[in-house]
Amino acid sequence: MPYDWGTPHGARLGSGGASIPGPGRGADSRDPRAPADRADEEAEAWARLYREPTSELALAAAGSGTVVTPPGAAFPDERPRALLGQLDSQAGEFDEIGPGLDEAARALARDPLLPAAARALDAGTLAATLARALAATVIGGALEADLPVVCDGDTRDAAVDRLARALGAPPQGTERGPVLKLLGRPVVRAGSHYVVRRRRALTEAAHPAAGDILRYLARGEPMRYGLRQLVAELAPPVVLLGHSLGGIIALDTLLAGPLPGVELLVTVGSQAPFLYETGALPGLDHPDPLPAHVPAWLNLHDRRDLLGYIGAPVFPGRVTDVETDNRQPFPAAHSAYWSDPAVYTAIAEQLP
Repeated sequence: MPYDWGTPHGARLGSGGASIPGPGRGADSRDPRAPADRADEEAEAWARLYREPTSELALAAAGSGTVVTPPGAAFPDERPRALLGQLDSQAGEFDEIGPGLDEAARALARDPLLPAAARALDAGTLAATLARALAATVIGGALEADLPVVCDGDTRDAAVDRLARALGAPPQGTERGPVLKLLGRPVVRAGSHYVVRRRRALTEAAHPAAGDILRYLARGEPMRYGLRQLVAELAPPVVLLGHSLGGIIALDTLLAGPLPGVELLVTVGSQAPFLYETGALPGLDHPDPLPAHVPAWLNLHDRRDLLGYIGAPVFPGRVTDVETDNRQPFPAAHSAYWSDPAVYTAIAEQLP
C-alpha cells in the first residue's frame, strides 16, 4: 500500500511524472484514517527526513528519466541553485528551526541529485521539496549534536512554508498536489508499534539523556545541594520547573525534605515516574507514597516522547498529567516542548 502523507504542502510533477508531496500539516477529507494515525505517520516520515534529508530529492531524481535541454535554454536547476544561494544572506530569518541553514543551502545547491530532481519536478514541487530538505538538515543536525532545544512541528512547518516561497513555491494556500510516497503504511505502523513495545529498551539506551541520568544516580548530591541553596535565596512563591533530568533532580530534592516557599513542581518530559516504579529513584523507595510535603505536581509529556512518562498511575491523586503533541518524532519530541504554546498554557493554569 503506498504511503500518502495527506497534506496540502505537496505539489505535482510535470507531465508524465509521479507525484512528490511532502510532510506537513493538513488532512485530506477523503482519507479514511483516524487523525492520530495520520499524525503518527507524518511524524514517522519527518523522522526519516531527519535521518536522510535528501531522500525526497533522490526519489524524484530516480524517476526523472532522460531529458534533452534545447540549445540556449536554461538548465532546470539553474534557478533553484540561484535561489538557494540567496538564502545564505537570509538565514537569520529562519533561526527558529536552528543554526546552520546557510551551510545547508550551500550544500544543497551543490547536491548532485538536484539537476535530475529539477527535471522531474515542477517549480512549486521542487521548491517545497528543497524547503523540507533544508529544514530536515538543520533539525537533524541539531539532533545529532544533542542540542537542548528543537522546534516543534508547527514552528517547523511555518518555516518550511516560508522557505518554499523563498525558493519559488506558490503562495500559501495554493494547491500543490498530493504528497510524497516515501514509506508503506504497514511498515510505518509496524515500526510505530514496535517502538511502543520496546519503550523501556529505548529509554535505557537510545538517547544521550540515559547517560546523564545514570551519572546523576551515581553522583547526584551536589546537584540537589545546589538546588536547595538556590531555592533558599528566592522569595516565595517558588515554582520548580525541570525538563528531563531536571525534573528528576527537582523531585528528588523535594523528597529529601521540604523546600520552604516551593508551591508547585513542574516536570516536562520526565523519567521520574519510571525511576520510581523500577526502584531507581534515590529519594523514594517503591511502593512508598509521596511525602505529604511534596507540593502540587504538574507533569507534561508529549505523546511521541519515549522519555516522558506519566505520573498519576504510580502516584495516585498527587500528579496532574497533561499530554501535549509537539508534532515531532522521537527523539526530537523530547526537546521540542519549548516552542509548543500548549506547554505554556498548561503551566500558566497551575501557577500559584
